[in-house]
Amino acid sequence: MGIPTATRPLQPWTAPTASDPVVATLRLPGSKSMTARALVLSALASGPSTLAGPLRARDTELMAGGLRALGAHMSIADDDRWLVRPHPLAGPAHVDVGLAGTIMRFVPPVAGLADGRVTFDGDPQARTRPLGPLIGALRTLGVRVETPTTGSLPLTVFGAGRVAGGEVVIDASASSQLVSGLLLAAPRFDRGVVVRHVGPPVPSAPHLRMTVQMLRAAGAAVDDSVPDVWVVEPGPLSGRGWEIEPDLSGAVPFFAAALVTGGEVTLRGWPRSSAQPVEQLRALLSRMGGEVTLTTTGLTVRGTGTVHGIDADLSDVSELTPALTALAMLADSPSRFTGVAHIRGHETDRIAALAREFAGLGADLTESADGLEIRPRPLRGGTFRTYHDHRMAHAAAVTGLAVPGVELDDVSCTSKTMPEFPALWSAMVTGKS
Repeated sequence: MGIPTATRPLQPWTAPTASDPVVATLRLPGSKSMTARALVLSALASGPSTLAGPLRARDTELMAGGLRALGAHMSIADDDRWLVRPHPLAGPAHVDVGLAGTIMRFVPPVAGLADGRVTFDGDPQARTRPLGPLIGALRTLGVRVETPTTGSLPLTVFGAGRVAGGEVVIDASASSQLVSGLLLAAPRFDRGVVVRHVGPPVPSAPHLRMTVQMLRAAGAAVDDSVPDVWVVEPGPLSGRGWEIEPDLSGAVPFFAAALVTGGEVTLRGWPRSSAQPVEQLRALLSRMGGEVTLTTTGLTVRGTGTVHGIDADLSDVSELTPALTALAMLADSPSRFTGVAHIRGHETDRIAALAREFAGLGADLTESADGLEIRPRPLRGGTFRTYHDHRMAHAAAVTGLAVPGVELDDVSCTSKTMPEFPALWSAMVTGKS
């Protein structure tokens, strides 16, 4: 099986610099995490489901395509409302994971339920992302998985139309998605599943809570009362309507713009009760000098134009690390971020990439095993490489608000989760949003 290559041409882009405080009210695309989970649960349900306000981006379109290849009927022509009709799952099929951790970790357990051979591969960088614990867990649960490598793509699942299920021990310290992937398909396993995590803490705990919450909303019986143990009983999943929240991780660069420029940014359509880590974000942005409020209009962040450095464990909200690092570069005091060793295995080694690219702009920072120490000083413009990583592009855009001449080598990587990002960002900075 050959290595697929990305076909999108590189799109250099100079991040716009803000001459005035940013004031904007935005409606951003739906949550990638919620859209991915809703698609999987809908494909495994006993009846049709709808997704209102889903994210249309490369990751979610590839997720829909992978589930469609397995037999689920996906109608995603309407940007605002997707329809999923479950259908018996079968191979032979091929799933292109792109560079999406959700697809490479959520769909193989589903493929175990299919009748036939299902192959998985993706972008070249996807072959470096850790899958070993999931492969081992699937084999323990009775799924035949073959891979020519050690714990990564490409891989082949030989589905038998059913999965025995049962108890499995896994080290999910590299990614909470390793647990979520097992839990999402578990109601369809003959005996459900008991997942026991053994190892360093599982990162991104809010994403696991989202998985449990959405499973319960689809009718699954889930017990997560014991730390590091998740029990999912076998049983049917109900088709239902899913209301997809705006994407919090994607909103953070826009909120950061309010802090950097002393402006105000409101994200419309934010629910009173959220499955995403809003309180953690509120606390972090408040400590860095922002004011965060939730009203009937939406979620609003206000800044004073002065950013404060902080010492923070970001293990629960590691996706925010690049944008918060950019904020810390522009702060009035040093920052230290810890608890994010696992982001070395994301789209790129984000810790090393952030250290390298900000150093190229003149930053004074130190890379540690699980984070970064940042000592702010004036930065200069220059090329900022994104490494095909949308979060790296977000960090560069935030920096460019205050530092003229920050040029991204490729802004097209933002299509992974927000194809509209360059246009939305430019319109916000120029006051034309």
